[in-house]
Amino acid sequence: MKSYDAIVIGGGHNGLVAAGLLAKAGKHVIVLEAGDRVGGGARTVEFHPGYRTSGLAHLVNRLAPEVVGELGLDPSLFAGEMAPTVVLDSETGPAILRGAYGEAIDGVSPGEAIAFGRMRAKLMMQAGILGRFLAKRPPRPGETGLGSLVDLGLAGLGLIGKGRDEARDFARMALMNVADIADEYLEDDRLKGLLAFDAVLGIHLGPRSPTSLLGLYYRLTGTALGARGGQFLPRGGMGSLAEALERAAIDHGAEIRVNAAVSRIFSAGGRIEGVALADGEKIASTLVVSAIHPVATLRRLLAPGDIDTGLSISLKNVRSKGDAAKLHLALDRVPDFAGVSSADARGRLVIARNVRHVEEAFNPAKYGEFSADPVMEITLPSLVDPSLAPPGGAVLSAVVQFAPYELREGWEVGRPKFLAAIMGALERHAPGIGASVVASELLTPVDIERRYNMPGGHWHHGELQVDQLLLNRPTFGVAGYDTPIDGLYLASAGSHPGGGISGLPGRNAARHILSRRAA
Repeated sequence: MKSYDAIVIGGGHNGLVAAGLLAKAGKHVIVLEAGDRVGGGARTVEFHPGYRTSGLAHLVNRLAPEVVGELGLDPSLFAGEMAPTVVLDSETGPAILRGAYGEAIDGVSPGEAIAFGRMRAKLMMQAGILGRFLAKRPPRPGETGLGSLVDLGLAGLGLIGKGRDEARDFARMALMNVADIADEYLEDDRLKGLLAFDAVLGIHLGPRSPTSLLGLYYRLTGTALGARGGQFLPRGGMGSLAEALERAAIDHGAEIRVNAAVSRIFSAGGRIEGVALADGEKIASTLVVSAIHPVATLRRLLAPGDIDTGLSISLKNVRSKGDAAKLHLALDRVPDFAGVSSADARGRLVIARNVRHVEEAFNPAKYGEFSADPVMEITLPSLVDPSLAPPGGAVLSAVVQFAPYELREGWEVGRPKFLAAIMGALERHAPGIGASVVASELLTPVDIERRYNMPGGHWHHGELQVDQLLLNRPTFGVAGYDTPIDGLYLASAGSHPGGGISGLPGRNAARHILSRRAA
């Protein structure tokens, strides 16, 4: 039986980050990936001959600088042009946010631009307070050490330093819904619709749901191109990031095996002993880091009785049913979105006319249905990297809300209807796009679950809502990367701080493991 200092289950970006940092610290590490390639949802895929795109996430907007620095990644690999956000409107024309989340805005009145700037400054400040905790293990009651107390103190001082009114406003706003905040500051429905869309992207909430503002805070804690709120489309798709992380892990000494599905994590006396693969092979280690869904790790891979009934029930109740679909279109020409310049088409296009549009797109999802008028985020990655499509052609990638995992009529019946609704929305903003479609691929949450081994098809491995964050992520009994089994740790998006291509769950878990093993 082969033996390693550490086994990492799952070769998604968090698994690669954890493996790279553990190997850098001198551990003999193996990464076991069930698929034929590493990268998980950050892979670049060919969905039609000659047409490639990012499999799930298609924008870099929160890759942690700590990950880049600690793994020694070449920063130039993640350089690019700051992508604008273009809010489409077929009647009034687009509103265009430039810089890092609207440092400047085109297409709105001067007064509205000033109002957005005031709101942006406040949200950025508040998100910055929360952002202090993303790259750290979440504090737990009874385990708060000096470092955690210092962090909490600095966060409090940072807020108090802004003045009593700002502190009071943060306390008032933190658990509000995003629609009310948008109404407080703005008049332009396009800008309100964008805030509503961004706050609930990938989350089972509507903009008028209590606490929905937290989703926007989370979005604004992300960093790209040195700026919070920044974003760019990587050349080569998100797979270029996955490849860089794979190279870093290997360069630091990690071994990577693909087509190596783990079927069982085995332990004795409450201590990890290793894993068994689907083909029966066993690999020994006293340290196993699981970068796959936490519920799959603890309720499927462990033997019955390894965790207590209370924790098992708690994990069963983790909400992790996806609400977002991913659309890929192979086009025979570049689509012409009305009022959008060729330069701005290289950014992010959003269809969310107003708050009501987003709310009404969410409402049917509560009852297992989808809206006939969906909201979505669109990119045209082949404009940034022409190698992703044949000469003259183009690739469209879209994240579409809301697509309930448990569709009442079933996705076999509902898929063509949902695709027709999406194409109808696209046609209103890019007339003639339907006639240019060479091929399409629509991934529902059920497809995402199957293709990427994500239970429920949820990109974040669990809802990003207040009761499943910080010391409750994924649930209280296993927050902070530890589990009841000595030597078994969690490191996926289902752990703190959550989803998105940041690498922080993997990085934080590795640092925690190294600190524990050095003590």
